[in-house]
Amino acid sequence: MTAPLKPPAPGGALSFRGLTLGYARHPAVHHLDGTILPGSLTAVIGPNGAGKSTLLKGIMGEIAPLEGEVARAGLARQDIAYLPQAAEIDRAFPIGVFDLVAMGLWRRVGPWRALKPHRAAVAAALAAVGLTGFERRPIGTLSGGQLRRALFARVLLQDARVILLDEPFAAIDARTTDELLGLVHGWHAEGRTVVAVLHDLDQVARHFPSTLLLARGAVAWGATHEVLTADNLRRARRLCEAWDEDAPVCRAAAKHDHQSHDHPPHDPANHDQQPHDHGPRDHAHHDHTHGHAA
Repeated sequence: MTAPLKPPAPGGALSFRGLTLGYARHPAVHHLDGTILPGSLTAVIGPNGAGKSTLLKGIMGEIAPLEGEVARAGLARQDIAYLPQAAEIDRAFPIGVFDLVAMGLWRRVGPWRALKPHRAAVAAALAAVGLTGFERRPIGTLSGGQLRRALFARVLLQDARVILLDEPFAAIDARTTDELLGLVHGWHAEGRTVVAVLHDLDQVARHFPSTLLLARGAVAWGATHEVLTADNLRRARRLCEAWDEDAPVCRAAAKHDHQSHDHPPHDPANHDQQPHDHGPRDHAHHDHTHGHAA
C-alpha cells in the first residue's frame, strides 16, 4: 500500500537573468529578466511564435540558454513537473493509460521498480481526473480530452513543487477544461508554483492572477488585468511580425548586472518591460537584428 503523499514544500521560485533561448543560435526568447514567485499562478501568453513553449523547455533544462540563465533556487529536477502539448505525445506508441500515468512515479520510485506497491496511488490519480476504468485502454484510442486527463493524472503523481503546463486546455471540451482547471486551482491552493502557456484570454482573465505577455521578450508582466490591455496585445503582435527569421543572437543594449535583475514580487506599475521593437525604425540605437524561431 502506498504511503500518503507528504504535504508539498512551498512552490519554488524561477528567476530569469538576461535569459536568451533559441535554436541554432537564433533566439526564440530574448533577454528575459524577472522572477516567477513561489506559489504563484501565472499564465504565459503571446502571439504564435512568441517563444512561450521555448520558455517552458528552458525552465525544464531541455534547452540550454544561448545567454543568461534560469535560476531554480532550491529546486531539484524532480521538483519540476512538465505537461507537454498533446501534439508531442506519440499516440501510436503501444502503451496503456495505467502505464502512461504511472510514469509520474519514476522520479520517486525509479523507472524499473515494481509498480505493485503503488497501484493505489495510480488508481487515485486516475479517479481524480475521471478515468477510473480506463487503465488498460491504449492511449491511441483516447479522445483528446481523455488523453489530456491522463497527462494531468501523471502530473498529479509527480507531486512537484513547480508545475509547467503547455497549452493544457487546447482543443478539449468545456466540461473537461473546467474539471482540469479545478486541479490547477487545487495545486495553487497547496502553495505550488504553476505556470501555464495559454491562448484563451478570457480564461486567463478569469483564472490566472499573474500574466507574462511574451513577444520574444517580455512586453508586460504582472497583474493580469494590467497586462491584458489592447495596447500591450497590439505591441506584442507587432514585435512578433517584425522579427527577422535568420538573425543571430544579439547582445543586450547594456550589460546585464545579474544582481540588479533578480526581481522581487512584480509591481505591474513598473514592470511593463520594453523589449526591443524589431522594426527597422527602432534600430537606430542597435547594431544588431534579432532571430526568430517557432
